[in-house]
Amino acid sequence: MKLQCYKESLKMSKAKIGKMLVPVKAKRAKKQAELEMCKMEEALAVKEAALHEECCKEDVSFSGIIKTQDEIALLERKIKQYQRILDEMFPEE
Repeated sequence: MKLQCYKESLKMSKAKIGKMLVPVKAKRAKKQAELEMCKMEEALAVKEAALHEECCKEDVSFSGIIKTQDEIALLERKIKQYQRILDEMFPEE
């Protein structure tokens, strides 16, 4: 990238500088959402493992199973919502 003349840089308005940053800010927002989705997918895998463990216990706790299933369903719903939002806000990027 070639640096701009200092005089020209000083003449640039904040609005113009802000416009230059739009693609970078959009990319950052998308990556932040993708990171949140990854965290939720990790939490989902942990909850699924916990559900398996709960089902394999000698003393089965049905309330524990139901609670874990609810947590799994909530995470799955959030992941789908994040994906739908990403698809709508960042189409074909």
